[in-house]
Amino acid sequence: MSPAVRFQNVSRRFGSVRAVDGVSLDIEPGEFFALLGPSGSGKTTCLRLIAGFEQPDEGHIEIFGETAEGLPPYRRNVNTVFQDYALFPHMTVGENVAYGLMIKGVAKSEREAKAKDALAMVKLGGYETRRTAQLSGGQRQRVALARALVNGPKVLLLDEPLGALDLKLREQMQEELRSLQTSLGITFVFVTHDQSEALSMANRVAIFNDGKIVQIGTPSDVYERPKSRFVADFVGSSNVLPPEFAASHGGMAAWTSLRPERIRIVPETAIVPSDYGHAKGVVTAVSYQGAATRITVATDKLPVVATIPAGTSLNKDDRVVLMWPKSAMVAMGDGA
Repeated sequence: MSPAVRFQNVSRRFGSVRAVDGVSLDIEPGEFFALLGPSGSGKTTCLRLIAGFEQPDEGHIEIFGETAEGLPPYRRNVNTVFQDYALFPHMTVGENVAYGLMIKGVAKSEREAKAKDALAMVKLGGYETRRTAQLSGGQRQRVALARALVNGPKVLLLDEPLGALDLKLREQMQEELRSLQTSLGITFVFVTHDQSEALSMANRVAIFNDGKIVQIGTPSDVYERPKSRFVADFVGSSNVLPPEFAASHGGMAAWTSLRPERIRIVPETAIVPSDYGHAKGVVTAVSYQGAATRITVATDKLPVVATIPAGTSLNKDDRVVLMWPKSAMVAMGDGA
C-alpha cells in the first residue's frame, strides 16, 4: 500500500529563505503523525505543501500514490483545520459544516444529513441551528473539525488547532482528537510547537529545525533517545552534558542527554551503586511545580537539574549527591 503522504527531497523557498530544505518522509495510512518544531522551523510550510496551498520548488509529493505537485487544493482528498477556525459568522453551525458540500453541488437534504452526522461525531448533536457567536472556543473548534470531516477526507491536516484553548480544555480535546482518529481510522497530520501535545497524541513525530527534519520516531524514541542536542533540549527538558563531563561521570565521551526525572538526590554519605553515575554539588535553586519539584544543583563542572516528587525538604545551599543509572545517559551526535 502506498503511503498516505510521501515527501521525496522536497524544498520550498521564499526569496533567499529555504523554509523547507530537502525534506523526505513517509506518513502511513491511518497514522496520527505530528510535525513538531519551533516557529519558523518549516512544519507549517510542509502542511501547506500537503494541502496544496504551497507548491514545492524541488522534490516530489504523493498523496496515496498520486502525484500532488501542481494539483490544486480542491482536487486533493485532504481537508485542513486551522487554528483560527475560519468559521462564517453569518451562517448557522449546520450551514458552516455543510458549506463545502454545498460548493460541491450536493443536494440540500443530503448535505444537511451529513452535517448532522459530522456534528454528532464531534459531540455537537443538536447544535445545527446555533450561531457560531453563541459557542465557546472549544465548541467552535469542534465545528471546524466537523466541517473538515464532513467531506470524508483521506488525510486530515490540523494546523495547531488547539493553540487558542485554555490548558484544561486543550487536554480534553487532545484526548477526544486521539479517540476520534482511532475510531475513524483516517490519517491525521498534526502541526504543533507543543512538545507534550505531540508526545501524548501522535503515533510518530517528525522534529523540525531550520527547514529540515532532524529526527523521526515514536514519542518514546525521540524523548528517550534524542539524536542531537537540539532534540534533547526541545523535546521535554534535558541536561545536555558535554563529552568531558559525561565520560568522567559514567558515560561515553560524547554529548549526552540525561533527563531530570532519571536523577535521584541523596545525602553526601550515601553509597552509590557501581552501575550509577554520580556527582557532588550544592543546591542553588528549589522550584515547586505542583506534583514535582525542580532542583538545580551546581556541580564542580556545570549545573545539573533534577526533577523529584513534591514534598522535598531540600533547601538552597544544601550539599547533596546526584545519582543516576548509567543507562539513562544517552550519547548523541555533535550537531546542534
